[in-house]
Amino acid sequence: MRNTLKIAIVLIVLFFSNGIVAQEKTKKQIKEDRKIEQQKVTESLVATQKFVFEGNRAFPTGYRSIDLTTNPNFVSFAKDFIKSDMPFFGRATGSVPYGGGDGGLKFEGVPSEFSIQKTKKNYQLKAKVKDKNDTYTLNLTIFFDGGASLIINSNNRASISYSGKIMAPPVN
Repeated sequence: MRNTLKIAIVLIVLFFSNGIVAQEKTKKQIKEDRKIEQQKVTESLVATQKFVFEGNRAFPTGYRSIDLTTNPNFVSFAKDFIKSDMPFFGRATGSVPYGGGDGGLKFEGVPSEFSIQKTKKNYQLKAKVKDKNDTYTLNLTIFFDGGASLIINSNNRASISYSGKIMAPPVN
């Protein structure tokens, strides 16, 4: 009788412990769930056509990359308005004032062109904004995980690219 009771207790403990282990998610499953959730967030941001790019590295043409984590920067994208406050490192030509003016790619305006296309691996945004001194062409590649790569071309400055991420615009 005692052996039967011990065996029954061991079987009950094993049965319940297997049920608990089977319900726990593996690290791989948790990582996959996070990836799917981030893809949904990115997809909804792109669908609204209103989001903010924040750079963490700048890649000036012909120079080493520069860490931007301590420099506040952004490009706010919307189909009807784009605002940029990005640092600029590189060569200026044309009508840029001596010393580079305000020192960055600071502009805002209604885009004359704005399109977003989904590819197999990412979203491609192309926009063009004109201000009183220059014309800016922006090419933003948005990866499904929210990471992004931005290239800004200007008539008066060398091309520069940035890596970073997109996020929801701040609520005013």
